[in-house]
Amino acid sequence: MSFINDQEIILTESELRSIIGYPSEIVQQKSISHLDEHCRDYIAKSPFLFISTSNASGKCDVSPRGDAAGFVHVVDDHYLVIPERRGNKRMDSLCNILSNPEVGLIFLIPGLGETLRVNGRAFITKDSELLKPMAVNQIIPTVGIVVAVEECFLHCAKAFKRSGLWELETRIEKEKLPSASKILSAHIKLEGITSEVIAANLEEGYAKRLY
Repeated sequence: MSFINDQEIILTESELRSIIGYPSEIVQQKSISHLDEHCRDYIAKSPFLFISTSNASGKCDVSPRGDAAGFVHVVDDHYLVIPERRGNKRMDSLCNILSNPEVGLIFLIPGLGETLRVNGRAFITKDSELLKPMAVNQIIPTVGIVVAVEECFLHCAKAFKRSGLWELETRIEKEKLPSASKILSAHIKLEGITSEVIAANLEEGYAKRLY
């Protein structure tokens, strides 16, 4: 990284702490090791989460998961299940979990700045009885991600305050948004796979293959 002065790179936690400092006692005490009634209520109202995984060599991935609020099934105070809906079959998160079970989740509720963070160890299940409560349109998920919860805590709303994510006035006009079909066409670079073809495929998938 020629644009960075090597002498300006922070290499130790002690140096980092000397610059940033230490968390307050409140921040240190906010983490719990189970899903209490407040975590359960948050998850029941959340229609969206991010799941962070990495493989055995440490290569990382973050993937979104979303459905109707409460789509994540809380089994008890220590386990939750995320249904795996139809996708593009890359299975980045699932393959990572097979080699490294450590995962991190961030749950969001639209309009709420505070997020719920859950960390733990995951495995993949094909137990139809366990997955049956998460069926949509009578379609039972083929597999699901079970997370054994090890840590839960609420994350403050500063990122949402700074970004104005939930504020209507910060939204970009639709015609000025990046075009997913144009981006994909430029990245795929296959003959005949134009942005128009991709746009049509995306719309068909959204209409017919959500579950």
